Amino acid sequence: MTVFWILAGGLALVIAVLLALGLRAPRSGAAVPPAAYDLRVYRDQLKEIDKDLARGVISPEDADRVRAEVSRRILAADAALQADTVAADASKGAPGVVAGLIALVLVAGSIAMYLQLGAPGYGDLSLADRIAFAEEARTQRPSQAEAEASLPAPQLPQDASPDYVALVKQLRETVAQRPDDLQGHILLAQNEANLGNYRAAAEAQQEVIRIKGDAVTAADHTDFADMLVVAAGGYVSPEAEAALQRALALEPQNGTARYYMGLMMAQTGRPDTAFRTWDALLRAGPEDAPWIPPILAQIEDMAVRAGVNYQLPEIGSGRGPSAADVEAAENLSPVERMQMIEGMVTGLSERLATEGGPAQDWAQLITALGVLGQQGQARAVYDNAVEVFADDTRALDLLLRAGQRAQVVE
Repeated sequence: MTVFWILAGGLALVIAVLLALGLRAPRSGAAVPPAAYDLRVYRDQLKEIDKDLARGVISPEDADRVRAEVSRRILAADAALQADTVAADASKGAPGVVAGLIALVLVAGSIAMYLQLGAPGYGDLSLADRIAFAEEARTQRPSQAEAEASLPAPQLPQDASPDYVALVKQLRETVAQRPDDLQGHILLAQNEANLGNYRAAAEAQQEVIRIKGDAVTAADHTDFADMLVVAAGGYVSPEAEAALQRALALEPQNGTARYYMGLMMAQTGRPDTAFRTWDALLRAGPEDAPWIPPILAQIEDMAVRAGVNYQLPEIGSGRGPSAADVEAAENLSPVERMQMIEGMVTGLSERLATEGGPAQDWAQLITALGVLGQQGQARAVYDNAVEVFADDTRALDLLLRAGQRAQVVE
């Protein structure tokens, strides 16, 4: 860090000095004072008098008289020139002050900006270090209770009917007396959410999950997670993440759960994983899915944070990531890998089976299945694709490379 500060300070100082010199340097093409011009003319006249006297053009008496007059004018012009010079020197103080201020602002401002935006004391971080720090931030992030405590108490909607508020209050009292009433807790969760009381809605939804037991669905878990996230002001807490994981265990393609998992990754320093998750959801569609609008509002910024030159895909096209992206999934965790690939695999499989598609899409599907360890299905897709593109040598070559990556052909 000492070397950094020395280099940064030296560069700022050099730039400040160059700016100061530029301010104090005389401007090219500056106007010549009139007295200086007159002085040159009078001196030339003296020389011409001597030449005229030598040639006999004028008499010695006339030469003395003219010489005396020109000499008087030279003295007057020289005095005027000296006065102009003194005035110019006096005006140099202002550029000097300005140069000093610029140097001070440049150096001090640069240091202040770095202290505000930079990370003093930290060196450059490798990718592995950044991932490790993101994982640490994820495991040590605030709990649901801490997030809720940092927010103001929820307020009733302004358009809430007093009669409706009274009915919800009565429903609370009734459900409290009947703790195993499934329908009552479902209604309570919905109505608490309608009133903006998402903390109470999440508590009621948690009771719904308890009462259902083994009959609980992925939607039950995502509803619970959604209420937790809204109650925490859009923050995906560890409790919400646990609910999302349970939903994905029951339904790996659940769009709501995958969207929120991507949001959690974005909040904990993994914009790359969030981008891949959301991109797969856009490609899988459908266009009217509730998670599509929030993804569209955020994914381009997420792509910038992930370092990806991104162009929005056709929503619901089923076109998954490139083969390189799929191969890169081998370095992800099992959950991240599932989120990235399975959405593409399902949508792409259905589209190719019903509508067909270019050889590139077939190759992507074969590669993805191989990464997932589904070699049997990858081989079946490969054989089908070979039949479809039997007359296209380029397509067959592309499919062969995909089959080799999936380890289903030699």
